[in-house]
Amino acid sequence: MKAFVFPGQGAQTLGMGKDLAEAYPAARAVFEEVDAALGEALSEVIWGDDQDKLTLTENAQPALMATSMAAMRALEAEGVSVTHAAYVAGHSLGEYSALCAAGALTLADTARLLRTRGRAMQEAVPVGVGAMAALLGLDFKQATDVAHKAAQGEVCQAANDNDPGQVVVSGHKAAVERAVELAKEAGAKRAVMLPVSAPFHCELMAPAAAVMAETLSHVDIEAPKVPVIANVCAREETDPATIRSLLVDQVTGSVRWRESVLHMAHEGVTEIWEIGAGKALSGMIRRIDRAIATKAVGTPDEVRAAAQG
Repeated sequence: MKAFVFPGQGAQTLGMGKDLAEAYPAARAVFEEVDAALGEALSEVIWGDDQDKLTLTENAQPALMATSMAAMRALEAEGVSVTHAAYVAGHSLGEYSALCAAGALTLADTARLLRTRGRAMQEAVPVGVGAMAALLGLDFKQATDVAHKAAQGEVCQAANDNDPGQVVVSGHKAAVERAVELAKEAGAKRAVMLPVSAPFHCELMAPAAAVMAETLSHVDIEAPKVPVIANVCAREETDPATIRSLLVDQVTGSVRWRESVLHMAHEGVTEIWEIGAGKALSGMIRRIDRAIATKAVGTPDEVRAAAQG
C-alpha cells in the first residue's frame, strides 16, 4: 500500500518544475493555470533568478503547490492517478497540495488560497517580533517541556513534530532564543534559529487564522477521492466541512508529521512517494520508520521511474 505526500515551505528552489513543464504538456498547463488564477506570472518568479523573491511566503506557498501538481499531472500522463494511493498528506502548505491532488480543491482555488495564506501569515506578526528554531536530538515531549519553560509569559510552542529527533518551536523571538539555550541544557545535539520571516504554527498566527476562516468560507471543498491525513490531528479526513475547519486550525496548530507517518504505517502503508520539490519529507519518513520505502517524484526521470514501478 502506498501514500503520496507533498512538501512544505523550505523546499523551494529556482527552476523547480521547469523540466516537468518542458516534458509534459499537462504539467505546463498547471503553471499556466496558476498564473491565470493569480493574475500574474508566478512561473517567471519560479524559473527566474531572484531566490529572495521566490522565498517570500506569498510566492513560495503557491509555487511549491504548482510544482507538486505539475509532478502529479506528469504522473497521470504516465498512467498513475491519485487513486493509486491509499492516503495523501502534506507538510503545512503541502496539505493544500494534497487536497488539490485528491480533487477536494480546484487548482485555481488552491493557488489563490495559498497566496492569501502566505500574505496573511507574513502580515500576522511584525518582522522581528517572532522566530522559529529547530531542536535536534530531543523528542516531542522534551521539546514541548523546553518550549513551556522558555515561554515565561510569551508565546513559545512546539510547531512542527517532524521526526523522532527534530522538533521546531515557534513564538516570540526572545522566548524562542531562550528555548534554544534550554534545549542545549536538556541535551539537544543542536538547537538553531531558523531563517524564517514569521513564527508559523503558533498562537501568534491567530490573525492569519481569522483571514483563512473568512476566505475558506467562500471556497467549495469536495470530498477527496482518497483520504487526506490532516496535520493537526494526524488522522484521515474526507468530510468537506471538517476539512475546512482543520485548515483554519492548521494555521496556529502544530504540524504533527511524525504521528501522521506512523498512522499511515499502522494502517498498512509500506511505500511513500514525495511528489514535487526536494526530498526533505523522505528523510523525515526514513527517520520515523525505516520499514517504509520512499521515492522522490519531482523530475521527468523520477516520474517515469515511479510510473514503471
